Amino acid sequence: MGRMHSAGKGISQSALPYRRSVPTWLKLSKDDVEDQIVKLAKKGLTPSQIAKGLAPSIPEDLHHLIKKAVSIRKHLERNRKDRDSKFRLILVEARIHRLGRYFKSRGVLDPKWKYESATASALVS
Repeated sequence: MGRMHSAGKGISQSALPYRRSVPTWLKLSKDDVEDQIVKLAKKGLTPSQIAKGLAPSIPEDLHHLIKKAVSIRKHLERNRKDRDSKFRLILVEARIHRLGRYFKSRGVLDPKWKYESATASALVS
């Protein structure tokens, strides 16, 4: 059945992960993680409090935009005359500023946080 307010047919479904193995960067075993979660739950912490420390310092979508801006900047250092990339960089940085303003108003980012292109590569490394 089609959608009323868009052209989509509505056939998207959840996708299974490609790899079902544990990531290589994870040093704890499955049992250790479960024990740690159970121990924190017995202390009386809620699930959101248990996972709070695991969240990144900046949101994922903002992180990927900053990463994209850094790669475009590197490209522009090598190719000075690429005007299309210069225009795309302006668009990406405008999106970063807009998203930063949104996250600051929601309290996700520090109110004094500011995107600066000179220090952006340190944010994503």
